[in-house]
Amino acid sequence: MNEMYVVMNELHVPSERKEMLTERFSRSADNMSQVPGCIEFLFLDNEKEDGKQVVFTKWESKQDYENWLESDAFQKAHKSKGSSEKPAAQTNELQAYTVAHQSSK
Repeated sequence: MNEMYVVMNELHVPSERKEMLTERFSRSADNMSQVPGCIEFLFLDNEKEDGKQVVFTKWESKQDYENWLESDAFQKAHKSKGSSEKPAAQTNELQAYTVAHQSSK
């Protein structure tokens, strides 16, 4: 039985790069709607800590998430645009969960 899978990537972003990262992920939102198995994509701004943003994805299964990690679309989205370009986030913390219970309207 496939269990739904949630991945949250907390990005620690310098304030001068926050707007650029937000714009980059606005383009990703449309692309993620085309990824097989991706149920939901959210890009979140932390209300209390200005330097944190979170990428939240919900998947039909862990396998769907792993397939996306191996895909050309993932590689393209995460490659540096130029060799001198610094990543927008200074650090990140990835957390993944299997959904034990869900309630939806």
